[in-house]
Amino acid sequence: MKREDSARRRKKEKISLKGGRGEKKEERRIGLVGGSGLYSLPGLEITSEVRLSTPFGSPSDSYSLGTLSSVPVAFLARHGRHHSLLPTEINYRANIWGFRKLGCSWLLSASACGSMKEAYRPTDIVLPDQFIDLTKHRNSTFFGGGCVGHVSFAHPVSAVLLDALAAAAKAEEAVCHRGGTYVCMEGPQFSTKAESLLYRSWGVDVIGMTNATEAKLCREAGIGYASMALVTDYDCWHEEEAAVSVEAVLAVLERNAGTANRVLANAVRRLDPDRPSDCADALAWAVLTAKERISPAAARRLALFLKK
Repeated sequence: MKREDSARRRKKEKISLKGGRGEKKEERRIGLVGGSGLYSLPGLEITSEVRLSTPFGSPSDSYSLGTLSSVPVAFLARHGRHHSLLPTEINYRANIWGFRKLGCSWLLSASACGSMKEAYRPTDIVLPDQFIDLTKHRNSTFFGGGCVGHVSFAHPVSAVLLDALAAAAKAEEAVCHRGGTYVCMEGPQFSTKAESLLYRSWGVDVIGMTNATEAKLCREAGIGYASMALVTDYDCWHEEEAAVSVEAVLAVLERNAGTANRVLANAVRRLDPDRPSDCADALAWAVLTAKERISPAAARRLALFLKK
């Protein structure tokens, strides 16, 4: 009987995503995306899993829907639950479209990063508020193909989410540094020493391979975004530390996974899924193409974001 009830719930969830008359109002959720070493959340009470088809292709994996700290959430493993996707292979557009479709106005990211400063040690948490995007081979916009849009991106991170993460880290007694610049490289190779020293000369704080792309797409989708960057290494600039390796990254993540999970659970308790994000109106003046000139194909792809 329990198995049948569970199947009915999953079926109902899939039906509710299609939209239409007489359907129940869409549930609002907090979005959570996990990176390397964070393929699930121990405290997440899963009620259903949803695999979406989007106008931009398939997301990294199915979304786990349920509650964390009694708050409705949607969780997605950024690289897939078996870590089968390179940073550049991730379909970021499909992932973010899916979070928006599932009623998420807010997205909290957890990801591994390298430290570019002596003060940020492995197992520390950094909450970046700026990005430098060095990626070259990614689709980092929903626009194009018959519709042109340019969103404001001077302040790419949600202050509301930064407040929640900072307060949560303090409550969980985690070593946390608020603010800083995240340089997003293409990967999958780690930096050369020359590159690492160059980034250091720019004054950046951490380095990773995913967050800038997510932040750009979240802004276009009207989703508030913030990242909890988990320091795993010193990249390769530090003379007294070994150069970064996958083995070292995973070892630190394993030690810090409990802290990361507690901080996320605490942060979610401080958020209201029904509150519109602080960038909900990002597209209000962003679209340059006149409505009647938007191509039918582009209109269909962007319908979820251009409802207003």
